[in-house]
Amino acid sequence: MSTFDDVELGDHVCWLTDSTGMAAADVRAYVADGALYGDKIVVVGSASGLSRELVPSASVILDFPPVADPDSVLAAVRREARTAVREGYRSVRVLTERAPAPVSGGAEELVAQELRLDEFASENNAIVVCAFRTSQWDAPTMEHVAGVHPHEMGMRAEHPAFRMYSTGADSWGVDGVIDSECADAFNVAVRAAVRFSPEVKLRFDTLDMIDAAGMHALVDAARHLPGRRIVVEGANDTVRLCWELAGYATTGMPVVMAA
Repeated sequence: MSTFDDVELGDHVCWLTDSTGMAAADVRAYVADGALYGDKIVVVGSASGLSRELVPSASVILDFPPVADPDSVLAAVRREARTAVREGYRSVRVLTERAPAPVSGGAEELVAQELRLDEFASENNAIVVCAFRTSQWDAPTMEHVAGVHPHEMGMRAEHPAFRMYSTGADSWGVDGVIDSECADAFNVAVRAAVRFSPEVKLRFDTLDMIDAAGMHALVDAARHLPGRRIVVEGANDTVRLCWELAGYATTGMPVVMAA
């Protein structure tokens, strides 16, 4: 995604910015498009440095501290989405700058929050833009984060090897390539997803390839919490054959390749 002109309803965007933060011109363009299409602007965490002058007075600013409970933040955003519909807006445009904060769970907790935001955007036809100052984050964390945003904009030199995104309640699409280089990031993403439900669905329809390391990461994630089950749908014949040859198509395996 080169500019915010390409943003559509249901999009969840990872915006990578430099050390100076969010560019005023980009923010104005995002806000102006919201006014053009009849979207309500919801800014989360204005204390992170977003100038109030850049957003219209009708916007809602949810001024949470960096260490706020993510469930409370998401609940507030959902309330604003419901209110926007009653007020006659087309949808909501959420803008938030993610800042590092001492939270338990590390990268997995951050990924879990992003997956829930993605699910929110998908379910509510909302637009969610998460800004990350690259100077504040280490490369491995940014790799984990980029993989759970369906879209990205900004400074990243390379696209993530895979993407994982909401396709419905407890259902996640996966595309790209999952190999030894990104198996850890994939493992964290799946572990975060199975927090939400004892059974989740992964759609492999557009997955190009998953190697032995990726399969091991998938099984390990399913076993991370007791009583979890992952159903994989849409896997191609090559993935199915490799799965069987690796010895994973056995009774009791928490990951099942659906017919």
